[in-house]
Amino acid sequence: MNILFASSEVAPFAKSGGLGDVGAALPRALAAAGHDVRVVMPMYSRVHAQGRTFTEVVPAMWLDLGGTHVKVSLYESVLPGTTVPVYFVRCPPLYDRPSLYGNGPDEHLRFAVLSWAALKACQALRFAPDVIHCNDWQTALIPLLLRARFSWDRLFENTRTVLTIHNLGHQGTFPASVMPQTGLADSWYLFHQDELRAGRLGFLMTGLLYANAITTVSPTYAKEIQTPSQGVGLDGILRQRADVLTGILNGIDEDEWNPANDKHLPVGFSAEALTGKDTCKQALLAAAKLPYRRDVPVFSLVARLVWQKGIDLVESTLPNLLRHHRFQLVVLGKGEHKHEEFFRLLERAFPGKVAYDSAFSERRAHLVEAGSDVFLMPSRYEPCGLNQMYSLRYGTVPLVHKTGGLADTVWQYNPRTGRGTGFVFDHFDEAGLSWAIRRALEVWGTGTGEYRARWEALMRNGMVLPLGWKHRVGRYLEVYQKLR
Repeated sequence: MNILFASSEVAPFAKSGGLGDVGAALPRALAAAGHDVRVVMPMYSRVHAQGRTFTEVVPAMWLDLGGTHVKVSLYESVLPGTTVPVYFVRCPPLYDRPSLYGNGPDEHLRFAVLSWAALKACQALRFAPDVIHCNDWQTALIPLLLRARFSWDRLFENTRTVLTIHNLGHQGTFPASVMPQTGLADSWYLFHQDELRAGRLGFLMTGLLYANAITTVSPTYAKEIQTPSQGVGLDGILRQRADVLTGILNGIDEDEWNPANDKHLPVGFSAEALTGKDTCKQALLAAAKLPYRRDVPVFSLVARLVWQKGIDLVESTLPNLLRHHRFQLVVLGKGEHKHEEFFRLLERAFPGKVAYDSAFSERRAHLVEAGSDVFLMPSRYEPCGLNQMYSLRYGTVPLVHKTGGLADTVWQYNPRTGRGTGFVFDHFDEAGLSWAIRRALEVWGTGTGEYRARWEALMRNGMVLPLGWKHRVGRYLEVYQKLR
């Protein structure tokens, strides 16, 4: 198949979260399966600030969006490690900014232009996609554009669209007055009329109405977003379109996240040879300026310090547990100032037990995954999550709230049967998180002898799971093929 993958983020060119990882890994997996995949994304300032070379393939494409005239050009590079072409939409007034996203008055225009440019690029390159795979609100106008503006072009006569929801909380909702700058003003009747009457225009909502298929990043999240409590106002539309909604777990890049040959680690290890993991634990604790004790478990938290990630629950739960139990805590992440300040205070309150670092780096993130014993992920909601899968791969036992992709990838450990991969709490409250942490400490025990043998068996349960994209790509192909 010919597949156009449209995304606002593609690693390593531009990434703010899991979408960037998927934007690279899924096209790579599709290409490895024999399909002709092309990727299109904005040329942010950070893209060409990293010493990469690009070839100009389309010098100028003019867009007239409700009287707003926008000139864009198209540059080409390749996805590292592949022959997959990546086309960059260059428009300095819209994309040459320090941040990928913002709250400026032209945010709607930035991504309306991206959607238009993706289709114009197909025309300029004479690339006839069987599937255009859109991602989140930033490319969600494409399904309607195909119907209302590009249906005349036989290049698209067999084109179908797939829209993936990576996080329903981000919807791209703007005042209805921006309609002209979508280039769809004379197709106003195709938008959600109740929303327009309320003075709103939702990019994601529009995509959900017109995409031929909708996917999201885990089976449980696909169910959750059809409920009023987690549908963020779109549950009604999602229930109406449930027949084309599929939850597919994200995978991980097993070349980048492989403890056996991870370039960021002092030594490699595997499920068959675990010795190196303890060396990584020593290196992590040394970097965190914490004392090393082989019999004391290291808990870790790597996250954006925000409400969604359950940081307030961590704050209400951990101090008491740190006072009464033997474990260490390593925290890595930035976020809201109040949360950063909490972990700075916690570090001072528990010297030798807690270390906090707000200076995120890929190297440190890999070392935390490799050197920890337990990874905390108490998210309020989590569409899929990747860190719990990195943890599984690295023999770091995940401790998670039962929601979204966390519920689909981590199973409660049962010491009697030896089955399970982690510790899961159902109720998002202090009692639930405290129970799970105490449970992990009970299974850890003294960390030696029979306890150690049991813990290593638990580690191996997770390390051998099929977590890579090669195990996920078939589900996307099934969705694509149903549309043909």
